[in-house]
This record gives sequence, structure tokens and C-alpha cells, in this order.
Amino acid sequence: MDNHGIDKEFISAEEIASTVARLGKEINNHYSSKQDLDLLVIGLLRGSFVFMADLIRHIELPLTVDFMTVSSYGDATTSTANVKVVMDLDEPVEGKDVLMVEDIIDTGNTFNKVIGLIRYRKPRSLKICTFLSKPSRRQVEVPIDFCGMEIPDEFVCGYGLDYAQKYRNLPYIGILKKKD
Repeated sequence: MDNHGIDKEFISAEEIASTVARLGKEINNHYSSKQDLDLLVIGLLRGSFVFMADLIRHIELPLTVDFMTVSSYGDATTSTANVKVVMDLDEPVEGKDVLMVEDIIDTGNTFNKVIGLIRYRKPRSLKICTFLSKPSRRQVEVPIDFCGMEIPDEFVCGYGLDYAQKYRNLPYIGILKKKD
């Protein structure tokens, strides 16, 4: 596997697995007592697909899945405030219990826009789950209900996270080498 652009392993595959299991348990506990649950789990492509696939296997409740693609990075290592919806949802949101799943919340700009779009569609409830959070980079506060880990301001790749569409297939999360 080509990982020449990765400086070092940051979060091991074992740490990832235990974190995802913990999040699944927290989500089960939150929704288990909810009457007439209509859970729609929405993943933001492409970054969340690996995490979301693992996460839903730990959710022991009936659910449906949908995806949305938004873009704010392109081939850069920093998020821009310019967000575009590339692919919208197939499933209606109105009246459903929505769980938004994201790989990483950085500045909050992208995810805040997506949250606004989902809220506009009138879900019964809306909860946010992210695998990683970078609070030191936050420009817009995002209400995170389920958080895997808070990390420092490093550009990370692997486990679905990419740089220019590379490194998503790494089983761990690594820190991208800085360009000289």
C-alpha cells in the first residue's frame, strides 16, 4: 500500500474499532427508548462511508441509510467556506429521526450548512455523530451529539479521510507529511 505521503500513524485500527463500538453503544442508548422511531442515518460522502459502514453495524435498531455529497476542500488541505451540494438525498427527511454522520468536523462551515439544509426539511429530530472533531479550528459552532475523538490541528488521512482522493483505504488514521 502506498503510504509515502503519511508521516506517521496517528490513530490505530484497534483504537478506531473500539471508538466506533463505543459510539454505536451511545447511539443505541439514546434511541432505544424512543417510541415509533423512524431512524434515517445520513452520511456525507465521500469521507464518512468507511466510518458509517462500521458504525451502522453497531446500531441495533431499525434504520434506513442515505448519502449526500458536499464539497468544500477540493484538493486543498484547508476547508473553504464555499460549500456546494454535489449529490442530494434520495430519502425524504420530514418527520424522521435523522442521525447525520461525518468523518471529521473541522471549521464547522461545511457541516453547519448541511445541518441548516436538513433542518429546513423538518426532521422530527436531528442528531450529529462525527468520528473526529478539531475544536481548535472551529469557526462555526456545530452541535455534536456523538463524538469519537477530539484531535489537534493536524491534517489526517486514512479510514475514509483523504488528501486529493488518496489514502482513504488505510486501516488507520495517519498524519499527512508537510510539503517542503
